[in-house]
Amino acid sequence: MITHSPNHQDKSEMSVEEKLRALFRLQTVDSQIDEIQKLRGELPMEVQDLEDDIAGLETRISKHQDEIEDLSGQVSGKNVHIKELEAKKKQFIEQQKNIRNNREYDSLNKEIEYKDLEAELDKKHIREFKVRVGEKEALMKDAMEQLYERQEDLKAKLGDLDRINSDTQDKEQGLAEKAEKLMPEIPERLLTAYKRIRNNARNRLGVVAVERDACGGCFAKIPPQRQMEIRARRKIIVCEYCGRILVDNEIDE
Repeated sequence: MITHSPNHQDKSEMSVEEKLRALFRLQTVDSQIDEIQKLRGELPMEVQDLEDDIAGLETRISKHQDEIEDLSGQVSGKNVHIKELEAKKKQFIEQQKNIRNNREYDSLNKEIEYKDLEAELDKKHIREFKVRVGEKEALMKDAMEQLYERQEDLKAKLGDLDRINSDTQDKEQGLAEKAEKLMPEIPERLLTAYKRIRNNARNRLGVVAVERDACGGCFAKIPPQRQMEIRARRKIIVCEYCGRILVDNEIDE
């Protein structure tokens, strides 16, 4: 015959009072964990936002650098082409010295004019490319300044977060382990209901005590007869207004 020790009681055999006590103990531990997490506040999200901003700025800076290199390469290409045009132009000028008729002279003269026009067009493009390089450099400088600011902000936020974590890590881990040990003591359906209520509650309270004749979660008044039922601890009672599980204020004694 299998028997159960008091520490390993079948959850189906637990009294309502035992279930309520286990739930209240779990809520107490969860609330302590919540308080530690409040110390961090929005820091983890702020750190994540800053890391995302930094990654975006680094991508933007890299893109600007690539565009500047491409534009600078095109300027270099145009300068090489201009030198080639000048060399061709000199050849045509030398050829003009040895021509025999006006038709050849005019043909060479047109070639020289064409090379001059090509060179002017290249110079125009070079000016345009240089303007765009200047614009890209200004944008990259602005992005780099923003990157430096974000990196400094991130360094400060990470420092704050590390300090809080080092001060609370052991305590939070101990509480988390305590919560893990408490959860198996609670029937699965009741634990699921508790977690659902807690996740939907603004103050993260799934189990609350009646204080001053009111629900400790939403502060709605609890009728005297209802309070008597809660103190009797014979059934699970929830607040009619907020849905939180109600216990009497002596449940933890």
